[in-house]
Amino acid sequence: MQQRRLSVFDLLSQKGKRKWVQVHVDSAAEAAAAVAAGIDILSCEPDHTLEPIRAAAPFAFISAGMPHGSVTSPQQAVRAGFDILKRGASAVYTSHSAHFVEAMAREAIPVTGHVGLVPNKSTWTNFRAIGKSTDEALRVLRAAKDLENAGAAFLEVEVVPVQLADFITRNTPLITMGMGCGKVCDTQYLFSSDVLGTNTDHYPRHSKKYADFVKLEDELQEKRVAAFSHFAREVNAGIYPEPQHQIEMDAAAFEKFLTLSQKV
Repeated sequence: MQQRRLSVFDLLSQKGKRKWVQVHVDSAAEAAAAVAAGIDILSCEPDHTLEPIRAAAPFAFISAGMPHGSVTSPQQAVRAGFDILKRGASAVYTSHSAHFVEAMAREAIPVTGHVGLVPNKSTWTNFRAIGKSTDEALRVLRAAKDLENAGAAFLEVEVVPVQLADFITRNTPLITMGMGCGKVCDTQYLFSSDVLGTNTDHYPRHSKKYADFVKLEDELQEKRVAAFSHFAREVNAGIYPEPQHQIEMDAAAFEKFLTLSQKV
């Protein structure tokens, strides 16, 4: 098990030598479970969950997202990036342009860029595989090179053809974080909501459900309702509380209390 926090250097030095497993987590419990399973690279949102996730995974590499549109200038991006690092992230994910990435990289903020299917920009592409045609594949490659030249350290590659993901991975010094790109990227990346089956929406083709937490949660909810109903019935019927659930005063002490209470 990892005994010190993974660094950018650690990951970059293993480029082409090791395949990393990566999971996007939504809670400290998920982060702790991922680490216990031997997963060393996590991603998360930079909301109230970031600090608990870092506490639960002290040695993991955590790429925390900068919400698209949350900053409107490179200077704001630098300020927000430093704040995200201060709160425990190892790198800052952004789907902003290379201008924002370059500003952060100039200040030694490790940045994760994003090419292929970028959900925050999906109005331009729809939710589909990106790069199946020659022209579109070239646009993806140019976007990757723009982020590389801007100084990004990591590159999320999402839902592009395997051949294109392989070409990008072999022709960039960046660590490629692959989702829906086959086995060719430097990390194999999925969301915990898909892995755990907490997703109640569409499951993308590249996802795989390893558990069904929605079913488990439904079962737990049924048990909650049953327990609360049982409690309410016993209260209404005068069954609860029973003598063992309450505290009694000694009779003499209570008599003395009654006497003294007249003076209160």
